[in-house]
Amino acid sequence: MTAVDSGAPSTAVVSLCSTPRLAHLRHQLAALAGHRDVRRIVVWVGDDAPPELDAEMVVGVPPGADGLRLGAARNAGASAAVDAGAQLLIFLDADCVPGPDLVARYRAASESHPDAVLCGPVTYLAPGVDVDDPHALAVATAPHASRPNPGDRHVQRATAAEYALFWSLSFAVTAATWSRTARFDEGYEGYGGEDTDFAYSLRLRGIPIAWVGGAHAYHQHHPTSSPPWQHLDDILRNGSRFAARWGEWPMTGWLEAFAEAGAVSWDGSTWRRDGTGRGVPAQA
Repeated sequence: MTAVDSGAPSTAVVSLCSTPRLAHLRHQLAALAGHRDVRRIVVWVGDDAPPELDAEMVVGVPPGADGLRLGAARNAGASAAVDAGAQLLIFLDADCVPGPDLVARYRAASESHPDAVLCGPVTYLAPGVDVDDPHALAVATAPHASRPNPGDRHVQRATAAEYALFWSLSFAVTAATWSRTARFDEGYEGYGGEDTDFAYSLRLRGIPIAWVGGAHAYHQHHPTSSPPWQHLDDILRNGSRFAARWGEWPMTGWLEAFAEAGAVSWDGSTWRRDGTGRGVPAQA
């Protein structure tokens, strides 16, 4: 067990979970159990009752008419953490396991860059990695190449262009800086868009994003599709909301892949489902 650091900022880890990710969440909670000075807060985003969990607090945010309310869930988790006295909020998606140094690196970065939203590197694990073994995680460490990865203990401020690289699956922010944000837009429901919207609102308010070396999170393997056909309608709906606010579409790589398959088309002003449905896989 990790000893309590009485000089560390009061810390809460906020995790979002529903039944399909329950097994992943249990690995995450087990990894955090060694930090006796960390309050674990789970936001249950399913429409069913949460099971018994090894966490200090469970908050319920049921889905909306169009799907999971992920922005609302993160806001609710943050409010619960702040109300409980947390000075540092760490957000982890349920399928992410923290590296042994994630909490320490985020804490140190929050002290040197208290005005910034902090983002650590993320490794997407291959099948079969023992996520409960720190040595296995160290061997598997290969941060996603699309984002900056400073050296261990180094913190690097994001450029204006890099705000689009913000991912909410692992980030941290002081309670004071969280109070200065616009929070997540709760109008996004289902998959996609709310992360980049939050990041652009940070840029608009002059709140820095900083890349934190050594704050490794590990995304546990589970089946996915690329592009994510099961989220096609969510991406169109949320992308339209984003475009109305920011004057550009997010998730363009996926939209172009959908278009290449004949599922969507650009009509000169917006992306729409292709009426012929050409090329759309059965699971979409």
